[in-house]
Amino acid sequence: MRDEDNNKLILKRKAKLALLREVGNPFINNFKPENLAQNIVQEFKGLSKEELEKKNIQVSVAGRMMLKRVMGKVSFVHVQDSSGKIQLFVTCDKLPKSFYNEQFKKWDIGDIIGATGALFKTNMGELSIRIDDIKLLTKSLRPLPGKFHGLSDQEIRYRQRYVDLIMNKTSRNTFKRRSQIINYIRNFFNHHDFIEVETPMLQTIPGGATAKPFETHHNALDMPMYFRVSPELYLKRLIIGGMNKVFEINRNFRNEGLSTRHNPEFTMIEFYQAYGTYHDLMDFTEKLFRSIALDICSSTNVYYQGNDLDFSKSFKRITMINSILQYNPSLIATDLNQENVKQTAEALGIQIKENWGLGKIQIEIFETTVEEKLLQPTFITEYPTEVSPLARRNDNNPFITDRFELFISGCEIANGFSELNDAEDQANRFRKQVEEKDSGNDEAMYYDADYIRALEYGMPPTAGEGIGIDRLVMLFTDSPSIRDVILFPHMRAEVK
Repeated sequence: MRDEDNNKLILKRKAKLALLREVGNPFINNFKPENLAQNIVQEFKGLSKEELEKKNIQVSVAGRMMLKRVMGKVSFVHVQDSSGKIQLFVTCDKLPKSFYNEQFKKWDIGDIIGATGALFKTNMGELSIRIDDIKLLTKSLRPLPGKFHGLSDQEIRYRQRYVDLIMNKTSRNTFKRRSQIINYIRNFFNHHDFIEVETPMLQTIPGGATAKPFETHHNALDMPMYFRVSPELYLKRLIIGGMNKVFEINRNFRNEGLSTRHNPEFTMIEFYQAYGTYHDLMDFTEKLFRSIALDICSSTNVYYQGNDLDFSKSFKRITMINSILQYNPSLIATDLNQENVKQTAEALGIQIKENWGLGKIQIEIFETTVEEKLLQPTFITEYPTEVSPLARRNDNNPFITDRFELFISGCEIANGFSELNDAEDQANRFRKQVEEKDSGNDEAMYYDADYIRALEYGMPPTAGEGIGIDRLVMLFTDSPSIRDVILFPHMRAEVK
């Protein structure tokens, strides 16, 4: 619809509202629906026309008018509430004198109404409500759009989620499922004796991940602060304090680019278990994902963007180096060693920075040539210490850490490791991160002296993991973009 036509319709609706104001307050606030549309349909759809007439079942509903067909002295209306739609049958003889013609007929699609009446079935067999009373509760001033289609309408869906939710059943179902998944995860962790905790979202030192933070300023304390990039270092402080199994469903903020898999504000669950290892976490994660698939999707086979994902089998586990060799059959092990790795990366079109070590170059080769090929659930293990500043070194090979990342459908979903609890090693790695920051890496970590002090009191052997909730919901709702599963994704300023 052209803006000019849209503005004319808005003016007409505002004129109708002005007339309503002349006779009283048009925004009624004392109508209380007693039934939901979907509950009515589920409970009474099995009754015959005769049974409904005999029972005279009275119901009361409220919602948005999505369709109105006026056929002389009778009209059919579809009203949509939070559960779904139901049809209303409105006749002029059931309403106050002149109300049908002078008021009801002037209502618009999108208006919010309340109605009461008895259930019946039409000659076509559709369960409907024969209206005894109907009220206009809220006047809609903007006309609803038609069906969404095409790229331009995707923009509307994300910017005006309220309109998307009105018009798009798929979106409503996606966010209902998101809520179900989060509730399931919370109950799953509670069942396994984890304690849910809350840690600061405003931090004096942003830590727990290699990411550029958002900065702000605390006026009363007159000091810079940062929105957290991860709750990790605070959750591990709680492990040190004796809370052996903790989790937090948290909002994180990273000042990074936008993509179908990245939003600067996102949701994760992070959890930590004392006396656990990264092997324990891989087993636990498999169990969690398989349980979500069964309970939420009713199957361990989940369809996502053209691929059937199988959560019934044990997830594949392969080291990062072996995955590079497997998915790059032209390479051999010596192509990834200190002498040859730069030449290998450059042959693959990867631009090398001067300060990158062997581990960093290896991870760049992995991300460039392997990551997108990992369709079925796969744990990639043994990440280089250079790119894992908080993970425990492997006992047999200090070049790597006891760390994994879980990939599904070419996307990283989870990151976990046995935690580094050696205070002196952690301090040295923080110093290395500071050197990287000083050389221009704005995603490198800060030195957190208080966290080192906490480690010096002693942290038991611990394993920790973070799972991206938004990406997880993408998988279990077959959503191609992270913007489809975040109610209000961040976007560039709207061009007027």
